[in-house]
Amino acid sequence: MAEASRVAPFVAALLFFAAGCDAQAPSSKAPTKALVSSASATPKPAVLAVQTRWTARARVVAVGDLHGDIQATRRALTLALVLKGEHWSGGETLLVQTGDVLDRGDEEPEILELLDRLEGEARAAGGELIALNGNHELMNAAGDFRYVTPGGFADFHGHAKGDAEADLLASVPPAQRGRAAAFFAGGYYAQRFAKHPVIAVVGDTVFVHGGLLSKWARDPEALNAEVSTWLAGGSAAGGRVLTEQDSPVWSRRYAENPDEAGCAELARALTLVGAKRMVVGHTVMKSGIAPACDERLWRIDVGLAAAYGGKPAVLELSENRVRVLSE
Repeated sequence: MAEASRVAPFVAALLFFAAGCDAQAPSSKAPTKALVSSASATPKPAVLAVQTRWTARARVVAVGDLHGDIQATRRALTLALVLKGEHWSGGETLLVQTGDVLDRGDEEPEILELLDRLEGEARAAGGELIALNGNHELMNAAGDFRYVTPGGFADFHGHAKGDAEADLLASVPPAQRGRAAAFFAGGYYAQRFAKHPVIAVVGDTVFVHGGLLSKWARDPEALNAEVSTWLAGGSAAGGRVLTEQDSPVWSRRYAENPDEAGCAELARALTLVGAKRMVVGHTVMKSGIAPACDERLWRIDVGLAAAYGGKPAVLELSENRVRVLSE
């Protein structure tokens, strides 16, 4: 991608650093600040279409937040019967990883490489791997590094290369420049994330990182395209998904046991998106994978990464049965 097309998206991230984002880390529940440069500073972007809907499979498995822990990732994928050794063993299974591969752990490159390899191997075997974008993927693309570990900066040191890129990253702290070059919108990993949806509908199940409210459920294809266009470097703003508290990557509306109003809101969102159940990550369920609203909602973030100390668990959907696989 031409350097000029990468400058405008990154201006937004520089604004975040200039505002003193590292002075005091805000609550982990807070969305990233609006990192938006002037719309007039960049040409109108081409929209990047991203697949949103998949046909049902005989077997679908879902794994929640991984947060930089490769050993826990391998354990979860082995439990899901899609990993043997370092290779895909799931045949025609469809695997959904609901986002938040990044932050809180030091082994992000290993997880990204493993998922990339498994995606190709799954497709060759007749299966599928769908990786969603979570809030932490979008935060990194916006230059919000408040949950990056020291090792998480060191792992990407080699990505800041060349005079033009050095000028572009001049306002970023030196120790963070490699990660910024790798993840900011238009960067190497951001362009890979641009191929991932925020909302994925597989048969009659919708998968989303935080939670899908009815206000966001009317046009999931357009929402996915908006985020992916930004990640690929085609626009200067991450849009509403990055900055609004109730967006699909940030919402915790269904995190605690939803009351009658919460289940009614879930029903509205499911009707709009054309699904009968929703699977979400984002909020750690300390007691394990937890259903709610007559099993129309499944919360699968079990805090399996070392940062949380949980144990892997996987949700399996096959024919008319939904069950939890745990160690």
